[in-house]
Amino acid sequence: MNHTVQLESEAVHIIREAVGECERPVLLFSGGKDSAVVLHLALKAFTPAPLPFPLLHVDTGHNFPEVIAYRDRTVARHGLRLHVASVQERIDSGELKERPDGSRNALQSPCLLRAIGAGRFRAVFGGARRDEEMSRAKERVFSLRDEWGGWDPRRQRPELWELYNSRHGPGEHVRVFPLSNWTELDVWQYIGAERIGLPELYFAQHREVFRRDGMWFSAGDWGGPGEGERVEKRRVRYRTVGDMSCTGAVDSDATTAAEVVREVAASALTERGASRADDRASEAAMEDRKREGYF
Repeated sequence: MNHTVQLESEAVHIIREAVGECERPVLLFSGGKDSAVVLHLALKAFTPAPLPFPLLHVDTGHNFPEVIAYRDRTVARHGLRLHVASVQERIDSGELKERPDGSRNALQSPCLLRAIGAGRFRAVFGGARRDEEMSRAKERVFSLRDEWGGWDPRRQRPELWELYNSRHGPGEHVRVFPLSNWTELDVWQYIGAERIGLPELYFAQHREVFRRDGMWFSAGDWGGPGEGERVEKRRVRYRTVGDMSCTGAVDSDATTAAEVVREVAASALTERGASRADDRASEAAMEDRKREGYF
């Protein structure tokens, strides 16, 4: 078995284990590459039967239109059930308030927790990987979350010999990360080998962007460009996709999965370090959000 096949086997085992042990699982599906790979693995895990759980997307209202279109195409193609938790609806109802910087990334957590509670989901699949960021490197495959959705590293259980503990108390749930041991390079090699379709944002194209904090951002209703920020056309692609207000593009000529593999292998920057402005707030920015219920 080569490395990619071993990773696939491990991920399929994790997905089946969670479904067998937990009531009402759900898969977080943003339309990004990692969630697309998790969905592909889940479909493989249960074929020829239909997927035994729905998808959940936390829609910030500032998502890339290409990603929303890809999400809807994917759901329709596989006949899946999709729950959408809308940040905009929570803002309109007065439950949430816009942040001064215009970013809605932090507003995803209360929407996610509300959706988990409403659906009574007890296992929530995510596409997080340990190589992405320091706090995610501390994450277990089965990550216990308390009744408020918070993450406490001191409460995480050992996972020796691929034995996973899904036990949780009333109101608690577990986040399950089948791609924990994958790297960005592994993900792209698997995408190429399995020919997994992705939003076109992941491949180089000419886009109108502007420079902010050392990254290229796409103009949009979220609040960019600002005063003194000049829009120009550049050949770029996105290594990760999320809220438009905090997700930057990188200069690139990669138009196929094979070309992206070569580009990622040669890069000295992590995908979040190169592309996510929200992680630059502090060294503990991601861990702080995880404690509040973030993905």
